[in-house]
Amino acid sequence: MEVKSRHHLRSDAIDEIRDALEANLGVELDADSFEKVELEDTDWDIVLVDGDPFVFYTGSEAQSASDRSGEAAEKEPFVTVQGANAHPPEKHIVTVDAGAIQFVSDGADVMRPGIVEADNDISEGDLVVINEEGHGKFLAIGRALTDGDDMVGSEGRVVESIHHVGDDLFELTV
Repeated sequence: MEVKSRHHLRSDAIDEIRDALEANLGVELDADSFEKVELEDTDWDIVLVDGDPFVFYTGSEAQSASDRSGEAAEKEPFVTVQGANAHPPEKHIVTVDAGAIQFVSDGADVMRPGIVEADNDISEGDLVVINEEGHGKFLAIGRALTDGDDMVGSEGRVVESIHHVGDDLFELTV
């Protein structure tokens, strides 16, 4: 991935990131430096937090490049896998069992049989963090395809993978 542009964020943009992460994940992000990096050939924009790629912007799969009014779709800030492991979220967590770890780490969508627990505050379409039950490490970021109280079960795909351990974003060095 090549860098398209890179610039320090204004205080109002930093406040928006902090507020969104606090509201959605219960994460308080305290840092001295926030730098936005726009990348070529990807839907992701990265925010370096004290030099580390801890936040990214992504749009909903349901959103297209523009909404019905013709205006650009709004991208929302969310933690990367590295960001989740450095600043563990308290909300929007889906926990998978040991059998699902390899699949999720390879970028597979999350299936009901692999889920041991999901936060009830998750709504369909929300971004979520995927956690493994053994060591509490975060493996992936995904978009919920159903509500949290409907995620545990015997069959079906319930979280679409967006970003995972080992993908281009995870391996990004800027």
